[in-house]
Amino acid sequence: MTAIPPPPLPRKGAIERLRLWPQSLLWRTFLLLAVLMLLSVAAWFAIFRAYEREPRARQLAQTLVSVANLTRAALISAHPDSRRDLLRELSDREGIHIYPAEPGDRVEPLPDRPFLLRVEELVREQLGPHTRLTLEREGERALFLNFRIDDSEEGDYWLALPSERIERVIPLGWLGWGVAALLLSLGGAWLIVFRITRPLKALQQAAREVGAGGTPARLDEGGPTELATVSRAFNQMSTDLAQIDQDRALILAGISHDLRTPLTRLRMGIEMAGEEQLREGMTADVEEMDKTIGQFLDFARSEGGEPPLDIDLGALLAEIATQYRRRGFPVTCMDAGKTLALPGRPQALRRAVNNLIDNALRYAGTDQAVEIEASAGSKDLVIEVRDRGPGVPAADVERIKRPFARLETARSNTAGAGLGLAIVERVARGHGGRLELLQRDGGGLVARLILSANGPNHNDTKS
Repeated sequence: MTAIPPPPLPRKGAIERLRLWPQSLLWRTFLLLAVLMLLSVAAWFAIFRAYEREPRARQLAQTLVSVANLTRAALISAHPDSRRDLLRELSDREGIHIYPAEPGDRVEPLPDRPFLLRVEELVREQLGPHTRLTLEREGERALFLNFRIDDSEEGDYWLALPSERIERVIPLGWLGWGVAALLLSLGGAWLIVFRITRPLKALQQAAREVGAGGTPARLDEGGPTELATVSRAFNQMSTDLAQIDQDRALILAGISHDLRTPLTRLRMGIEMAGEEQLREGMTADVEEMDKTIGQFLDFARSEGGEPPLDIDLGALLAEIATQYRRRGFPVTCMDAGKTLALPGRPQALRRAVNNLIDNALRYAGTDQAVEIEASAGSKDLVIEVRDRGPGVPAADVERIKRPFARLETARSNTAGAGLGLAIVERVARGHGGRLELLQRDGGGLVARLILSANGPNHNDTKS
């Protein structure tokens, strides 16, 4: 049997993407809603800016035209000698500065902003094509408007308004209300997603318990219609599975118990038979039938009545190996003095290890050495039973863990009901672990029983 190669490891970039993107449905949906809300707010803000630009540009252009016309009228009507006083009064009272335009004025071009270009276009429509706008003249920053008092170029003036006239002022109160509305929207979205994913999370935990062989508590059947329907269907399925399991256990226990009585009478009759060779053969058949019935009882027996206890796993394995050696079987416990504490069900674990050892002796041969060993990992404890038998093909590993499954190739012509590995699998799941069947280096099989260091599942009814 060839070993199964491990799956390829993900690349570093893929791992980083997985870490950045949450895996739970709750946070994925919440982040998606949050991004959609932010994009919606950004889109509405862009629409507002596009539609607000034209009215604001017209308002500013009308203000510039009105100020230019009033200033022109005041300068024309004023006596030339009093114009300087008039310009000083406009500067002091209105904040409007008037400068005569000179041919050598250093004027920066108007920035390429749609709003300013639209204002300049509207102003030129009313004041003439010679009108210019700029934001910087002779190193001074302001909103400058060039206009003429008369048709002569000597009548050119620069009208300077504070640059705040073109700035959009957003009150801090509006910003605060906007942030508050966004936070309230995100909070509402989180509550909605949480109410949807909470029943799904409970369903996930219940499905995991069913997969481990337990019977979970009933799910809440309230909430939205779709989730209530799913919870109701799952509760019905869980109840049906528990009932089927109980009926199967009752049938197997009843059949096994009823067969024990005629087998006892048959054994007594064999002991009274005369021919020794025939008696030995019939006795062996009866013993095999009794072992098969014992497997039925073990498979049907509920482990819920056995409370978890603190077990010294090393001492338990050493005791099991000693019992087999007393019966003449070459079973060795590696590191027999090792102390490994584990909360578990001792009778269930003893039954599982016995089944693995019996399986190894049956298929590898009673004269072949069988090794058992326990070791501790970071989150679990491992029991290994190693033999030098023919092994198990990789394609049949999962199949022979099922009840009544038999291997028809490497381990054929053997007795048994096909329940040994199924019993071990149930015990492993009842202790939060699993059973692995691996090829042994140099030939043979390694049966690895992995147990959770936290102990048995609390909601399981059967191992």
